[in-house]
Amino acid sequence: MTHVYDPATAINDPNGITWGMHPIAWRNDDIPEVGEWNTIDVMFDDLAEAGFAGTEVAGWYPSKEETKEKADAAGLKIVAQWFSSFIVRDGVEAVIPDFRATCEYLQFLGATRVVVSEQTGSVQGIRDICIFENKPVLKDEEWPVLAEGLNKLGEIAHEYGLDLVYHHHLGTVVQTKDETLRMLELTDPDKVSLLFDTGHAFVGDGDVMGLLRGAINRVKHVHFKDVRPAKMEESRQAKRSFLDSFLAGMFTVPGDGTIDFTEPYAFLVEHGYKDWILVEAEQDPKIAPPLEYAHIARDYVKGTLLGQ
Repeated sequence: MTHVYDPATAINDPNGITWGMHPIAWRNDDIPEVGEWNTIDVMFDDLAEAGFAGTEVAGWYPSKEETKEKADAAGLKIVAQWFSSFIVRDGVEAVIPDFRATCEYLQFLGATRVVVSEQTGSVQGIRDICIFENKPVLKDEEWPVLAEGLNKLGEIAHEYGLDLVYHHHLGTVVQTKDETLRMLELTDPDKVSLLFDTGHAFVGDGDVMGLLRGAINRVKHVHFKDVRPAKMEESRQAKRSFLDSFLAGMFTVPGDGTIDFTEPYAFLVEHGYKDWILVEAEQDPKIAPPLEYAHIARDYVKGTLLGQ
């Protein structure tokens, strides 16, 4: 590791937002061979060199002790980790032990969020199911089960100094704007917040701002993911899965796709958002070298969003 995060040369957001980048640009938990040559040392070095202040946890990280040691050495923050819940399928009591273990892990790393996505019936990780046509849908009687379970997990997260941020996601029971707003309406705002993801909003609804406007008071974490419309349509026509769609190039970093991030960024700032925005883009690192795309995102953030 040759680079250490330097605030003097990093992305300096005058509006109080902290910028990071998600590890999925380097390796993918759902397809382990994608980026398997990238180590945590490589990723942390790239992040520090590109001027991003932190990242989230990936499943391929080493032990929590080694992860913390390396993050501290690079001057980087660990922000959050994904947690797959199966509240509707298994009941919240069955979910709690693994959730507590994740929260304990994140507390050790100094994180502030735990990212939750309900995976009952999810098709996001299944290679032979079209992501554009086959999402699961909750029955009316299942929504209160999910909401009550999320409230319980939110209570537990607070015991560890964490906010539960729910991730609306393609191929899951909470994908669309309407589903996301319904989930928020049914849950306690003191216990459940939202991770707003531009890429999932764009592909899922064809619109970024509709969900952000409707959910702004619950947003506590943000992913800025861009989309290549031609690749999205190609994947739709080919009836590709979520995994095969991103391998085919559907997603990219801000500044390399179709989304104009000036509007969601300005809206977040206008409403007093001062937490993390993480650049995220599931791509094949053989085709999209992570450091190169980290620079593309950094230059876009600094030049287009911050005017620096």
